[in-house]
Amino acid sequence: MSISNETLELMRNHSSIRKFREDPVSEDQLTAIIGAAQMASTSSNVQAYSVIAVTDAALKSELAALAGNQAYVAECPVFLVWCADLYRLREVARPHLNSAVTYEGSTENFIIGTIDAALAAQNAAVAAESLGLGIVYIGGLRNQIAAVAERLGLPELVYPLFGMCLGYPDQSPGIRPRLPQQAVLHRNRYDAEETVRQVDEYDRIMSDYLSKRTGGANETPWSAIMAKWIAEPNRLDLGDFLRSKGFLRR
Repeated sequence: MSISNETLELMRNHSSIRKFREDPVSEDQLTAIIGAAQMASTSSNVQAYSVIAVTDAALKSELAALAGNQAYVAECPVFLVWCADLYRLREVARPHLNSAVTYEGSTENFIIGTIDAALAAQNAAVAAESLGLGIVYIGGLRNQIAAVAERLGLPELVYPLFGMCLGYPDQSPGIRPRLPQQAVLHRNRYDAEETVRQVDEYDRIMSDYLSKRTGGANETPWSAIMAKWIAEPNRLDLGDFLRSKGFLRR
């Protein structure tokens, strides 16, 4: 029998919400959600992230367009933009360093900022759902990442990882099946054969799920969807953008 409690049930019932009621997210709710985010693990207590809460309707519409015309970005009450942030670290450290060489723009610190932001965002997602709110991550912000960064006034060493729509759900989309745990949980060493073998069963599960969700219009197996995804040259300008913002210098 699987172990269960209130927290595990909340996490197991997660689904992305793309339709929101007009009810506002209160300032107290936002404060509590970001407070929970700040308690996520962070490498060496660097806390190398920032989050921008966008509530201005015109700005949300602009960001929706930049993210690929995703209407729910404009329609949600609050749109959170999660950023890796090494700018703050560099600026507060400068008075203590005199002319010492620093490495805030290194690949390692880029990874630290990215992980810190992602961990904080997931804490926020769980906190929001515990309050009866819904969320959906918006990776489409990286479609036109330079324009997003400019519109939000992001300085050097800050870049937007993704957005997060936040609000009260106005839909119940159901829970999308995940890979079998045997495909992702390896014991003591990586099992290359088993992780691939498990996808056969998942393909059947996802084909059935999509068929029921679309009334038989779509039965594409997961591996075929991923084949299409991996063959698309998505966001190949990101490396140049990140270097222009001071990342990946070493």
